[in-house]
Amino acid sequence: MASTLAGVPLRDGRLSHDIDPSDRAPQDACGVFGVWVPPTEASRAEVAKLTYYGLYALQHRGQESAGIAVSDGSRIVVFKDMGLVAQVFDESVLNTLRGHLAVGHCRYSTTGSPTWENAQPTFRSTGHGGLALTHNGNLINTPELARKLDRGELTATTDTEVLTALLATREGGPLAAAREILPVTRGAYSLVFMDENVLYAARDPEGIRPLVLGQWEDSGWVVASETAALDIVGARFVREIEPGEMVAIDADGVRSERFAEARPKGCLFEYVYLARPDTTIAGRSVQATRVEVGRRLAMEHPVEADMVIPTPESGTPAAIGYAEASGIPYGQGLVKNSYVGRTFIQPSQTIRQLGIRLKLNPLREAIEGKRLVVVDDSIVRGNTQRQVVSLLRDAGAAEVHVRISSPPVSWPCFYGIDFATRAELIAGRLDVEGIRSWIGADSLGFISLDELIAASRIDKDRLCRACFDGVYPIPVEEDARGKHLLEPTR
Repeated sequence: MASTLAGVPLRDGRLSHDIDPSDRAPQDACGVFGVWVPPTEASRAEVAKLTYYGLYALQHRGQESAGIAVSDGSRIVVFKDMGLVAQVFDESVLNTLRGHLAVGHCRYSTTGSPTWENAQPTFRSTGHGGLALTHNGNLINTPELARKLDRGELTATTDTEVLTALLATREGGPLAAAREILPVTRGAYSLVFMDENVLYAARDPEGIRPLVLGQWEDSGWVVASETAALDIVGARFVREIEPGEMVAIDADGVRSERFAEARPKGCLFEYVYLARPDTTIAGRSVQATRVEVGRRLAMEHPVEADMVIPTPESGTPAAIGYAEASGIPYGQGLVKNSYVGRTFIQPSQTIRQLGIRLKLNPLREAIEGKRLVVVDDSIVRGNTQRQVVSLLRDAGAAEVHVRISSPPVSWPCFYGIDFATRAELIAGRLDVEGIRSWIGADSLGFISLDELIAASRIDKDRLCRACFDGVYPIPVEEDARGKHLLEPTR
């Protein structure tokens, strides 16, 4: 394992790999979590474990690395490594992380390479002590921010490292530094950070990535990327951190201030795929939204068929809705191997050629001779759907009709989702008929953008829809729009 004490690495970790890395699903930048509890002997032993379980609940948001920073009021200790939360931490490690406030992070890289140095929390010594910071999102003016730093002040290649360095090197402590730096920071950022005594959280003025506040027992406080993480640790949801808001939490309670005017543009793709189905966003259940999307998808793209099946697990809620609205029976046609995904073993070429069969296996007796509607959440590169269609035909399906519970993903994301370059996005170069032909389906239907927005019950103008319509709420240079992300700071 790897850890830092006062920010110094003790041992490098190892990088995990996907079993099927050629067509990974959309990846969010990361999950963030923070907790403050009154400093008692019992709480000092529980804070790291609360953070561990919070990160476990957010594991879907990032699987490359995990880390926790804990303070006992006098010093900050950081422990982080490459791998899943359960691979990085065990009981013995958690027992050494004692304190009354902590921040935690699970990462998927969108800027900076997937190395131990870029794992979070990031740590910096300051004139007042220490600063540990976690970040979900992606900044689009990192080079401009980096020019505010002296040469040699950066030790990693991420936008998060630049932000941490700026907050640590300004006079007056983290709060004063954040008041200066956050108003000139552009892009998506949900931040949870801490010094030795105070837990802080801040969200960009557009509120692109989610961030929520919860109360733990009577006097503890929790901040997390999703409400599901609050549920897991037994915290009560209080409210969302507002766009352009910063909060500070310590023995005096929760203090709030605004550093920018709110311009809400929440990520619509959170409803499609990124968030857990048991999470609530803007008062709306993600599960309920996805089922409603399926109903609307059935109305927009009906077909005569014998059974509706999902591509597990992300297609399941929409498949339920499609079956309800269409009257076509819902069934299980594909079995997912839940233990395939992240591993420390790099697959050989022979194993990689098995492709989707490592993850999905057809129920032949259920699908043979049937006309199937296969519901999935999105198509990014198209390789997975092509393999699924082939798998079902080989198992004896008479027809395979694919229905997608999002519009075509045609544009890259600059705000924290690892979508490919526009040239790699299949919808960036092919129309619907071209995609249908490529994946080999008998028919293909995407829900319209208007119907997806209607299912979310959020006003169109309060949503970021850039990956679907190319309208970026935070301006991006025209010559960068066909690319994936701006070059990371090095």
